[in-house]
Amino acid sequence: MIEEKIQRNVFEVLNLHEADDRADWHTRSFAERIEAIEFMRKAMFGHDRVSARLQRVFEIVALKGN
Repeated sequence: MIEEKIQRNVFEVLNLHEADDRADWHTRSFAERIEAIEFMRKAMFGHDRVSARLQRVFEIVALKGN
């Protein structure tokens, strides 16, 4: 399992055109990939992002007759 801790004192600059980490991800299991995606989602949006969505509002509009 991936440890859910972000090191905010680490800074790294990469050239995205030269960085190729696909081989590393292909060696990981499906479960490890899903855990990594979930970790990144929580880091970006927080733990309870689903309930913080905008409320949906519906409005009924009467159509004009021909």
